[in-house]
Amino acid sequence: MEGKAPEVRRGHVTGSGRKLKDNAADWHNLALKWDRLNDAGSTYATNIVNFTLQKESGKEASLLASSGGAADAPPVQGLNPSSRELEEECVKLQDVVEKMTRVLSKMEKMASSDQGICALETFQFGDEGRPTPLFHTWSTPHFAAVSSRLCESYRQELSLKRLILQEVAHTSDPQLAMVYLSSWLHQPYTGDGDRLLLEGLLLETGHRPL
Repeated sequence: MEGKAPEVRRGHVTGSGRKLKDNAADWHNLALKWDRLNDAGSTYATNIVNFTLQKESGKEASLLASSGGAADAPPVQGLNPSSRELEEECVKLQDVVEKMTRVLSKMEKMASSDQGICALETFQFGDEGRPTPLFHTWSTPHFAAVSSRLCESYRQELSLKRLILQEVAHTSDPQLAMVYLSSWLHQPYTGDGDRLLLEGLLLETGHRPL
């Protein structure tokens, strides 16, 4: 899922079809933006963990020195990052989460838009819906279901990001810190299934060639 979704030269689409096609392109672009933010946040979270663990190592070295246990050991270099450096990385990570929140807000609006199109078609065609699909095979309710599924996945992922933001600078346990970093990077709530759904959305609306 790299670059912008290519437009396919096919018949002019209007009305509900145009809106669904535009939403599909927006889904693609917002997912790309989310991934870029995720990569940036992973860097900042890693810096935070490194700073935090270095501070703990510095404390341990100081305790050893004060007890005479490290009298003959050479001084440890680079183990005392400033609180200001740590705070700066925390602010950067918070900014990433805030930008992700805005991305999710746009995703929620698209999901709501697709639901609105479903309601309009029910009004126009009755409970059976549109007699023929707008594009290839997907019914309009299927578009809405895919948008809702993607939206929920990113909503859960954002909740995880917020938890990591709150906790990552306060743990001195290296194993727990690695769990936070791995969870941030690999995004357990937006897996391959969601990426296949997004790719299917692009194929169905003509943004990808069949």
